[in-house]
Amino acid sequence: MSNPTNPFEQMMKQMQDMAKSMAPGMDAFSPKAFEAMWQTMPKDIMEMAFGKGLNPDGLDAKTRLLLTLAGLTMQGAQADTAVRMTVRHAREAGATDAEIAETIASMAMFAGVPATTRAMELAREVMGGETEEGKDT
Repeated sequence: MSNPTNPFEQMMKQMQDMAKSMAPGMDAFSPKAFEAMWQTMPKDIMEMAFGKGLNPDGLDAKTRLLLTLAGLTMQGAQADTAVRMTVRHAREAGATDAEIAETIASMAMFAGVPATTRAMELAREVMGGETEEGKDT
């Protein structure tokens, strides 16, 4: 093969060039900047929308968000924005950094170490530091 470039990279480059030609401002697009535009929902609203507001005897928003984080980790932590936003919202709903780390770590047996490592890296971006025992984040 005369061109050593990965076919997937070539396809992505073509799609990016096409997007830039249709919307010139796309060359400055930053997924993290877009993510920063999404505000964290207040705990009361989360509880009303998908916590005890739906079912007074059911799961609270914090538990639902930790379950969502476990599911995202199981999928290989491929959706960076979804993982970071779920961690951000889980913290707002009352989850501690230790609970978030434990949720991710418990998926290692099912999702594998690479997926849990990636999820933890994304979570640490939100938590702003290490989650090792004894460290305050």
